[in-house]
Amino acid sequence: MAEYIPSPIKWVRDQVELYEGSGGTEGVGLLDTGLPCIIVTHTGHRTGAIRKTPLMRVKDGDSYVLVASKGGAPTNPEWVSNLRADPDVEIRDATEVQAMRVREVENADERTRVWALAVEAFPPYEEYRNKTSRTIPVFIAEPVESS
Repeated sequence: MAEYIPSPIKWVRDQVELYEGSGGTEGVGLLDTGLPCIIVTHTGHRTGAIRKTPLMRVKDGDSYVLVASKGGAPTNPEWVSNLRADPDVEIRDATEVQAMRVREVENADERTRVWALAVEAFPPYEEYRNKTSRTIPVFIAEPVESS
């Protein structure tokens, strides 16, 4: 089993610790927004270690929309490279944990549709998009079919 390496970013570490330490009953609101978040567990593309990232909870049916906004920063968050290298993730939504597979949204119509869902869940995404010159990567995490 791969080693878990907590984020070097304090608020991320604290959010994950509280969320997972409580079994998904505490820390389910991202930062001070109180808006629901999920924890995405993924594999580091350089280290092979387990990484955990809290993201806004944006649902699309049985799937989740993962927005790599980084607050409108000029660079992508580190987790984007991880998902591009290994699309198998685990999503914790409160007390539910589910294996999922991500795919990057490249189709313009689908991107427009899921971006609207993301902005509805967290309106600052629109401000972040306007603040950066990069195209903010968007992923869909879909349930893995059990065999």
